Amino acid sequence: MPISRRQLMAGGAGLAFTAAALSACGSNTGRGGEGSRTRLTQWYHQYGEVGTRQAVGRYAAAYPGADVHVEWRPGNYDQQTAAALLTDSGPDVFETTGPTLDQIRGGQVTDVTDLIENIRDDFLPAVLAPRTHDGRVWGVPQVVDTQLLYYRKSLLAAAGVSPPRSLDELIDAAARLTDRKTKTKGLFLGNDGGAGVLAGTPLHAAGLSLVTPDGKVGFDDPAAARTLGKLHRLYAAKSLLLGAPTDWSDPSAFVQGLTAMQWSGMWALPRIKRELGDDFGVLPFPPDGPAGRPAVPVGAYAAAVNARSGHRDAAKAFVKWLWVERADHQLDFALSYGFHIPARASLTAKADRLASGPAAEVVRFTKDHGYAQSLLWTPASQVAYQDALHRIIQEGADPAAQLRAAARRTEAELTRVRKKS
Repeated sequence: MPISRRQLMAGGAGLAFTAAALSACGSNTGRGGEGSRTRLTQWYHQYGEVGTRQAVGRYAAAYPGADVHVEWRPGNYDQQTAAALLTDSGPDVFETTGPTLDQIRGGQVTDVTDLIENIRDDFLPAVLAPRTHDGRVWGVPQVVDTQLLYYRKSLLAAAGVSPPRSLDELIDAAARLTDRKTKTKGLFLGNDGGAGVLAGTPLHAAGLSLVTPDGKVGFDDPAAARTLGKLHRLYAAKSLLLGAPTDWSDPSAFVQGLTAMQWSGMWALPRIKRELGDDFGVLPFPPDGPAGRPAVPVGAYAAAVNARSGHRDAAKAFVKWLWVERADHQLDFALSYGFHIPARASLTAKADRLASGPAAEVVRFTKDHGYAQSLLWTPASQVAYQDALHRIIQEGADPAAQLRAAARRTEAELTRVRKKS
Protein backbone atom coordinates (compact mmCIF):
# COMPACT_ATOMS: atom_id res chain seq x y z
CA MET A 1 0.00 0.00 0.00
CA PRO A 2 1.15 3.65 -0.57
CA ILE A 3 0.65 4.50 3.10
CA SER A 4 1.03 1.92 5.83
CA ARG A 5 -2.14 1.66 7.89
CA ARG A 6 -0.29 0.92 11.08
CA GLN A 7 2.08 3.85 10.54
CA LEU A 8 -0.98 6.07 10.29
CA MET A 9 -2.63 4.58 13.36
CA ALA A 10 0.43 4.64 15.59
CA GLY A 11 0.10 8.17 16.91
CA GLY A 12 2.03 9.99 19.60
CA ALA A 13 5.51 9.54 20.92
CA GLY A 14 6.93 6.04 21.00
CA LEU A 15 7.29 4.22 24.26
CA ALA A 16 10.07 1.79 24.99
CA PHE A 17 9.30 -1.66 26.32
CA THR A 18 8.44 -1.72 29.99
CA ALA A 19 10.59 -3.86 32.22
CA ALA A 20 7.82 -6.43 32.33
CA ALA A 21 7.60 -6.60 28.56
CA LEU A 22 11.33 -6.93 28.22
CA SER A 23 11.26 -9.71 30.78
CA ALA A 24 8.66 -11.51 28.71
CA CYS A 25 10.94 -11.30 25.69
CA GLY A 26 14.06 -12.27 27.59
CA SER A 27 16.57 -9.80 28.93
CA ASN A 28 19.18 -10.65 26.33
CA THR A 29 20.73 -8.09 24.02
CA GLY A 30 20.58 -10.09 20.82
CA ARG A 31 24.32 -10.80 20.95
CA GLY A 32 25.51 -14.34 21.51
CA GLY A 33 28.39 -15.42 23.71
CA GLU A 34 30.55 -18.49 23.87
CA GLY A 35 28.54 -21.48 25.06
CA SER A 36 25.24 -19.57 25.04
CA ARG A 37 22.12 -20.20 23.02
CA THR A 38 21.73 -18.31 19.77
CA ARG A 39 20.34 -14.87 20.39
CA LEU A 40 18.27 -13.09 17.77
CA THR A 41 16.94 -9.55 17.54
CA GLN A 42 13.55 -8.94 15.97
CA TRP A 43 12.19 -5.50 15.03
CA TYR A 44 8.57 -4.36 14.84
CA HIS A 45 7.24 -0.91 14.07
CA GLN A 46 5.18 0.69 16.82
CA TYR A 47 1.62 -0.61 16.55
CA GLY A 48 -1.27 1.54 17.71
CA GLU A 49 -3.24 -1.52 18.84
CA VAL A 50 -3.30 -2.20 22.56
CA GLY A 51 -1.86 -5.59 23.45
CA THR A 52 0.15 -6.16 20.30
CA ARG A 53 3.47 -5.30 21.92
CA GLN A 54 2.87 -7.77 24.76
CA ALA A 55 1.71 -10.44 22.30
CA VAL A 56 4.87 -10.39 20.18
CA GLY A 57 6.86 -10.57 23.39
CA ARG A 58 4.98 -13.73 24.37
CA TYR A 59 5.57 -15.29 20.97
CA ALA A 60 9.31 -14.60 21.18
CA ALA A 61 9.55 -15.93 24.73
CA ALA A 62 7.80 -19.16 23.69
CA TYR A 63 10.24 -19.94 20.88
CA PRO A 64 12.35 -22.96 21.90
CA GLY A 65 15.08 -22.61 19.30
CA ALA A 66 16.80 -19.38 20.37
CA ASP A 67 16.61 -16.41 22.69
CA VAL A 68 14.67 -13.74 20.77
CA HIS A 69 14.89 -10.11 21.83
CA VAL A 70 12.04 -7.97 20.47
CA GLU A 71 12.61 -4.29 19.78
CA TRP A 72 9.64 -1.94 19.42
CA ARG A 73 10.71 0.83 17.05
CA PRO A 74 8.83 4.15 17.25
CA GLY A 75 9.30 6.91 14.72
CA ASN A 76 10.02 6.48 11.02
CA TYR A 77 10.37 2.72 11.05
CA ASP A 78 11.00 2.21 7.32
CA GLN A 79 13.81 4.76 7.37
CA GLN A 80 15.34 3.20 10.48
CA THR A 81 15.24 -0.26 8.95
CA ALA A 82 16.68 0.82 5.61
CA ALA A 83 19.63 2.45 7.39
CA ALA A 84 20.19 -0.52 9.71
CA LEU A 85 20.34 -2.98 6.81
CA LEU A 86 23.43 -1.17 5.55
CA THR A 87 25.32 -1.86 8.76
CA ASP A 88 26.41 -4.88 10.80
CA SER A 89 24.24 -3.85 13.74
CA GLY A 90 20.81 -4.34 12.18
CA PRO A 91 18.18 -6.83 13.37
CA ASP A 92 18.25 -10.50 12.48
CA VAL A 93 14.51 -10.53 11.72
CA PHE A 94 12.48 -7.45 10.89
CA GLU A 95 8.96 -6.50 9.96
CA THR A 96 8.59 -4.76 6.61
CA THR A 97 5.97 -3.50 4.17
CA GLY A 98 8.43 -4.65 1.47
CA PRO A 99 11.16 -5.59 1.14
CA THR A 100 11.86 -3.06 -1.61
CA LEU A 101 13.33 -4.00 -4.95
CA ASP A 102 16.53 -2.11 -4.12
CA GLN A 103 16.89 -4.09 -0.87
CA ILE A 104 16.39 -7.37 -2.72
CA ARG A 105 18.79 -6.53 -5.55
CA GLY A 106 21.26 -5.04 -3.10
CA GLY A 107 21.56 -8.34 -1.25
CA GLN A 108 20.21 -6.87 1.98
CA VAL A 109 17.52 -9.50 2.56
CA THR A 110 17.56 -13.29 2.58
CA ASP A 111 15.64 -15.55 0.21
CA VAL A 112 12.89 -17.25 2.28
CA THR A 113 11.21 -19.17 -0.54
CA ASP A 114 11.98 -22.50 1.10
CA LEU A 115 10.06 -21.50 4.24
CA ILE A 116 6.73 -21.45 2.42
CA GLU A 117 7.32 -23.91 -0.40
CA ASN A 118 4.61 -26.27 0.90
CA ILE A 119 2.02 -23.53 1.54
CA ARG A 120 2.76 -21.01 -1.20
CA ASP A 121 -0.69 -21.43 -2.74
CA ASP A 122 -2.26 -20.65 0.64
CA PHE A 123 -1.37 -16.94 0.24
CA LEU A 124 -3.45 -14.60 -1.88
CA PRO A 125 -1.53 -13.57 -5.03
CA ALA A 126 -2.03 -9.89 -4.11
CA VAL A 127 -0.30 -10.56 -0.78
CA LEU A 128 2.62 -12.60 -2.05
CA ALA A 129 3.33 -10.83 -5.35
CA PRO A 130 4.91 -7.67 -3.85
CA ARG A 131 7.39 -9.88 -1.99
CA THR A 132 8.30 -12.00 -5.01
CA HIS A 133 11.13 -11.25 -7.42
CA ASP A 134 12.59 -13.56 -10.07
CA GLY A 135 10.31 -16.28 -8.73
CA ARG A 136 11.82 -16.09 -5.24
CA VAL A 137 10.04 -14.92 -2.09
CA TRP A 138 11.78 -12.37 0.15
CA GLY A 139 9.34 -11.93 3.03
CA VAL A 140 6.70 -14.09 4.73
CA PRO A 141 3.39 -12.18 4.94
CA GLN A 142 2.02 -11.76 8.48
CA VAL A 143 -1.47 -10.20 8.17
CA VAL A 144 -3.51 -8.47 5.49
CA ASP A 145 -5.02 -4.98 5.67
CA THR A 146 -7.53 -3.66 3.15
CA GLN A 147 -9.35 -0.42 2.47
CA LEU A 148 -13.02 -0.19 1.56
CA LEU A 149 -16.09 2.02 1.32
CA TYR A 150 -18.43 2.16 4.32
CA TYR A 151 -21.98 3.46 3.85
CA ARG A 152 -24.74 4.26 6.33
CA LYS A 153 -27.81 2.21 5.39
CA SER A 154 -30.35 4.47 7.10
CA LEU A 155 -29.04 7.65 5.48
CA LEU A 156 -29.03 6.10 2.03
CA ALA A 157 -32.56 4.78 2.53
CA ALA A 158 -33.84 8.18 3.70
CA ALA A 159 -32.40 9.83 0.58
CA GLY A 160 -33.65 7.10 -1.74
CA VAL A 161 -30.08 6.22 -2.72
CA SER A 162 -28.88 2.71 -3.53
CA PRO A 163 -25.37 1.57 -2.58
CA PRO A 164 -23.19 2.83 -5.47
CA ARG A 165 -22.04 0.18 -7.93
CA SER A 166 -20.09 2.48 -10.27
CA LEU A 167 -18.01 5.62 -9.90
CA ASP A 168 -20.76 7.67 -11.56
CA GLU A 169 -23.26 6.32 -9.04
CA LEU A 170 -20.83 7.18 -6.21
CA ILE A 171 -20.59 10.78 -7.42
CA ASP A 172 -24.38 11.04 -7.72
CA ALA A 173 -24.93 9.42 -4.31
CA ALA A 174 -22.44 11.77 -2.62
CA ALA A 175 -24.30 14.80 -3.98
CA ARG A 176 -27.73 13.49 -2.96
CA LEU A 177 -26.53 12.52 0.52
CA THR A 178 -25.03 15.92 1.23
CA ASP A 179 -27.50 17.62 3.58
CA ARG A 180 -27.12 21.34 4.30
CA LYS A 181 -29.54 21.24 7.22
CA THR A 182 -27.76 18.51 9.16
CA LYS A 183 -24.36 19.48 7.70
CA THR A 184 -23.81 15.85 6.74
CA LYS A 185 -21.55 15.40 3.74
CA GLY A 186 -22.03 12.63 1.24
CA LEU A 187 -18.52 11.16 1.25
CA PHE A 188 -15.24 11.32 3.16
CA LEU A 189 -12.05 10.37 1.30
CA GLY A 190 -9.67 12.05 3.68
CA ASN A 191 -9.08 15.69 4.52
CA ASP A 192 -7.23 16.27 1.25
CA GLY A 193 -10.13 15.03 -0.87
CA GLY A 194 -8.65 11.59 -1.50
CA ALA A 195 -5.33 12.38 -3.16
CA GLY A 196 -3.34 10.78 -0.36
CA VAL A 197 -5.25 7.59 0.32
CA LEU A 198 -6.74 6.63 -3.05
CA ALA A 199 -3.44 6.57 -4.98
CA GLY A 200 -3.76 3.87 -7.67
CA THR A 201 -7.18 2.56 -6.58
CA PRO A 202 -9.21 4.62 -9.12
CA LEU A 203 -6.88 3.39 -11.88
CA HIS A 204 -7.57 -0.22 -10.98
CA ALA A 205 -11.28 0.61 -10.88
CA ALA A 206 -10.90 1.76 -14.49
CA GLY A 207 -9.16 -1.47 -15.49
CA LEU A 208 -5.69 0.07 -15.43
CA SER A 209 -2.73 0.05 -13.02
CA LEU A 210 0.21 2.14 -11.92
CA VAL A 211 2.67 -0.26 -13.56
CA THR A 212 1.74 -2.89 -16.15
CA PRO A 213 2.74 -6.55 -15.66
CA ASP A 214 5.51 -6.09 -18.23
CA GLY A 215 6.97 -3.13 -16.33
CA LYS A 216 5.62 -0.13 -18.25
CA VAL A 217 3.66 2.94 -17.17
CA GLY A 218 0.07 1.84 -16.62
CA PHE A 219 -1.74 5.18 -16.45
CA ASP A 220 -0.74 6.84 -19.74
CA ASP A 221 -4.22 6.19 -21.07
CA PRO A 222 -7.29 8.34 -21.82
CA ALA A 223 -9.32 6.18 -19.44
CA ALA A 224 -7.06 7.23 -16.55
CA ALA A 225 -7.61 10.93 -17.28
CA ARG A 226 -11.36 10.39 -17.53
CA THR A 227 -11.57 8.53 -14.21
CA LEU A 228 -9.33 10.87 -12.23
CA GLY A 229 -11.17 13.85 -13.64
CA LYS A 230 -14.34 12.52 -12.02
CA LEU A 231 -12.66 12.75 -8.63
CA HIS A 232 -12.38 16.50 -9.14
CA ARG A 233 -16.12 16.61 -9.81
CA LEU A 234 -16.65 15.22 -6.32
CA TYR A 235 -14.38 17.86 -4.85
CA ALA A 236 -15.85 20.75 -6.85
CA ALA A 237 -19.44 19.75 -6.05
CA LYS A 238 -18.66 20.14 -2.34
CA SER A 239 -19.95 16.63 -1.70
CA LEU A 240 -16.80 15.68 0.15
CA LEU A 241 -16.19 16.13 3.85
CA LEU A 242 -13.02 18.17 4.34
CA GLY A 243 -11.37 19.35 7.54
CA ALA A 244 -12.72 16.53 9.72
CA PRO A 245 -11.28 16.25 13.26
CA THR A 246 -9.65 12.94 12.31
CA ASP A 247 -8.50 11.68 8.92
CA TRP A 248 -9.69 8.78 6.75
CA SER A 249 -8.05 6.00 8.80
CA ASP A 250 -10.26 6.82 11.80
CA PRO A 251 -14.02 6.10 11.49
CA SER A 252 -15.08 8.91 13.86
CA ALA A 253 -16.52 11.10 11.09
CA PHE A 254 -18.63 8.19 9.89
CA VAL A 255 -19.99 7.01 13.23
CA GLN A 256 -20.68 10.60 14.34
CA GLY A 257 -22.82 11.27 11.29
CA LEU A 258 -20.52 13.85 9.67
CA THR A 259 -20.59 11.80 6.47
CA ALA A 260 -22.93 9.22 4.96
CA MET A 261 -20.08 7.29 3.31
CA GLN A 262 -16.41 6.98 4.17
CA TRP A 263 -13.35 5.34 2.68
CA SER A 264 -11.39 3.68 5.49
CA GLY A 265 -9.76 0.40 6.46
CA MET A 266 -10.96 -2.96 7.64
CA TRP A 267 -9.44 -2.15 11.03
CA ALA A 268 -12.30 0.32 11.57
CA LEU A 269 -15.02 -2.31 11.24
CA PRO A 270 -15.27 -3.45 14.90
CA ARG A 271 -15.75 0.11 16.15
CA ILE A 272 -18.32 0.88 13.45
CA LYS A 273 -20.18 -2.32 14.29
CA ARG A 274 -20.08 -1.51 18.00
CA GLU A 275 -21.44 2.02 17.55
CA LEU A 276 -23.83 1.59 14.62
CA GLY A 277 -24.97 -2.01 14.97
CA ASP A 278 -26.23 -3.22 11.59
CA ASP A 279 -26.75 0.28 10.18
CA PHE A 280 -23.86 0.10 7.74
CA GLY A 281 -22.63 -1.77 4.71
CA VAL A 282 -19.31 -2.20 2.90
CA LEU A 283 -18.26 -2.01 -0.75
CA PRO A 284 -15.07 -2.06 -2.80
CA PHE A 285 -14.15 1.07 -4.72
CA PRO A 286 -16.70 1.05 -7.56
CA PRO A 287 -15.68 0.39 -11.17
CA ASP A 288 -15.56 3.01 -13.90
CA GLY A 289 -15.87 2.66 -17.64
CA PRO A 290 -16.34 -0.34 -19.92
CA ALA A 291 -13.16 -2.06 -18.70
CA GLY A 292 -13.79 -1.16 -15.09
CA ARG A 293 -13.73 -3.50 -12.14
CA PRO A 294 -14.19 -3.15 -8.37
CA ALA A 295 -10.90 -2.36 -6.63
CA VAL A 296 -9.63 -3.23 -3.15
CA PRO A 297 -6.12 -2.09 -2.19
CA VAL A 298 -4.26 -4.75 -0.23
CA GLY A 299 -1.35 -4.18 2.12
CA ALA A 300 0.52 -6.61 4.32
CA TYR A 301 3.46 -6.57 6.67
CA ALA A 302 5.94 -9.37 6.20
CA ALA A 303 8.73 -10.91 8.24
CA ALA A 304 12.12 -10.68 6.52
CA VAL A 305 15.61 -11.89 7.40
CA ASN A 306 18.60 -9.58 7.31
CA ALA A 307 21.23 -10.89 4.90
CA ARG A 308 23.99 -9.44 7.10
CA SER A 309 22.81 -11.36 10.14
CA GLY A 310 25.38 -13.64 11.68
CA HIS A 311 22.56 -16.10 12.40
CA ARG A 312 20.67 -16.28 9.13
CA ASP A 313 19.72 -19.94 9.40
CA ALA A 314 18.55 -19.49 12.98
CA ALA A 315 16.60 -16.37 11.96
CA LYS A 316 14.91 -18.23 9.11
CA ALA A 317 14.02 -21.06 11.47
CA PHE A 318 12.37 -18.59 13.84
CA VAL A 319 10.39 -16.94 11.01
CA LYS A 320 9.19 -20.35 9.85
CA TRP A 321 8.15 -21.33 13.38
CA LEU A 322 6.24 -18.09 13.99
CA TRP A 323 4.67 -17.31 10.61
CA VAL A 324 4.34 -20.75 9.03
CA GLU A 325 4.00 -23.34 11.78
CA ARG A 326 2.28 -21.51 14.65
CA ALA A 327 -1.23 -20.99 13.30
CA ASP A 328 -2.43 -20.12 16.81
CA HIS A 329 -0.03 -17.17 17.04
CA GLN A 330 -0.97 -16.02 13.55
CA LEU A 331 -4.69 -15.99 14.32
CA ASP A 332 -4.08 -14.28 17.64
CA PHE A 333 -1.94 -11.60 16.00
CA ALA A 334 -4.54 -10.92 13.28
CA LEU A 335 -7.70 -10.76 15.36
CA SER A 336 -7.11 -10.43 19.09
CA TYR A 337 -5.78 -6.84 19.15
CA GLY A 338 -6.72 -5.21 15.85
CA PHE A 339 -8.93 -6.55 13.08
CA HIS A 340 -7.12 -7.99 10.09
CA ILE A 341 -7.29 -10.87 7.66
CA PRO A 342 -4.74 -13.63 8.31
CA ALA A 343 -2.21 -13.82 5.51
CA ARG A 344 -3.16 -17.41 4.70
CA ALA A 345 -6.52 -18.46 3.28
CA SER A 346 -6.66 -21.64 5.35
CA LEU A 347 -6.40 -19.61 8.56
CA THR A 348 -8.98 -17.08 7.39
CA ALA A 349 -11.41 -19.96 6.95
CA LYS A 350 -10.92 -20.89 10.62
CA ALA A 351 -11.61 -17.38 11.94
CA ASP A 352 -15.16 -17.16 13.31
CA ARG A 353 -15.03 -13.35 13.40
CA LEU A 354 -14.57 -13.32 9.62
CA ALA A 355 -17.23 -15.90 8.80
CA SER A 356 -20.33 -13.70 8.48
CA GLY A 357 -21.68 -10.20 7.99
CA PRO A 358 -19.61 -7.28 6.66
CA ALA A 359 -16.35 -8.96 7.72
CA ALA A 360 -17.07 -11.93 5.45
CA GLU A 361 -17.89 -9.51 2.63
CA VAL A 362 -14.54 -7.77 3.07
CA VAL A 363 -12.76 -11.13 2.92
CA ARG A 364 -14.59 -11.91 -0.31
CA PHE A 365 -13.83 -8.48 -1.79
CA THR A 366 -10.16 -8.93 -0.96
CA LYS A 367 -10.02 -12.32 -2.60
CA ASP A 368 -11.97 -11.30 -5.72
CA HIS A 369 -10.80 -7.71 -6.25
CA GLY A 370 -7.62 -7.22 -4.21
CA TYR A 371 -4.58 -5.63 -5.76
CA ALA A 372 -1.17 -4.57 -4.46
CA GLN A 373 1.55 -2.24 -5.71
CA SER A 374 4.19 -3.58 -8.03
CA LEU A 375 7.75 -3.92 -6.77
CA LEU A 376 8.67 -1.63 -9.68
CA TRP A 377 6.63 1.23 -8.18
CA THR A 378 9.36 3.23 -6.47
CA PRO A 379 9.11 6.29 -4.19
CA ALA A 380 10.18 8.58 -7.05
CA SER A 381 7.33 7.35 -9.25
CA GLN A 382 4.92 7.63 -6.36
CA VAL A 383 5.81 11.28 -5.73
CA ALA A 384 5.30 12.15 -9.40
CA TYR A 385 1.91 10.46 -9.53
CA GLN A 386 0.69 11.72 -6.15
CA ASP A 387 1.58 15.32 -7.05
CA ALA A 388 -0.41 14.98 -10.26
CA LEU A 389 -3.37 13.44 -8.44
CA HIS A 390 -3.38 16.26 -5.89
CA ARG A 391 -3.46 18.91 -8.60
CA ILE A 392 -6.21 17.08 -10.49
CA ILE A 393 -8.48 16.64 -7.47
CA GLN A 394 -7.98 19.88 -5.58
CA GLU A 395 -6.99 22.35 -8.28
CA GLY A 396 -8.94 21.00 -11.24
CA ALA A 397 -5.78 20.74 -13.33
CA ASP A 398 -6.13 19.05 -16.71
CA PRO A 399 -5.95 15.30 -15.98
CA ALA A 400 -4.44 14.34 -19.35
CA ALA A 401 -1.63 16.89 -19.09
CA GLN A 402 -0.89 16.04 -15.47
CA LEU A 403 -0.76 12.31 -16.17
CA ARG A 404 1.46 12.77 -19.22
CA ALA A 405 3.99 14.65 -17.11
CA ALA A 406 3.82 12.03 -14.34
CA ALA A 407 4.13 9.26 -16.92
CA ARG A 408 7.35 10.76 -18.33
CA ARG A 409 8.94 10.89 -14.90
CA THR A 410 7.69 7.40 -14.08
CA GLU A 411 9.01 5.96 -17.35
CA ALA A 412 12.44 7.44 -16.60
CA GLU A 413 12.35 5.79 -13.17
CA LEU A 414 11.22 2.46 -14.62
CA THR A 415 14.05 2.64 -17.17
CA ARG A 416 16.50 3.16 -14.33
CA VAL A 417 15.08 0.21 -12.43
CA ARG A 418 15.03 -2.08 -15.45
CA LYS A 419 18.71 -1.34 -16.20
CA LYS A 420 19.59 -2.86 -12.82
CA SER A 421 17.85 -6.12 -13.70
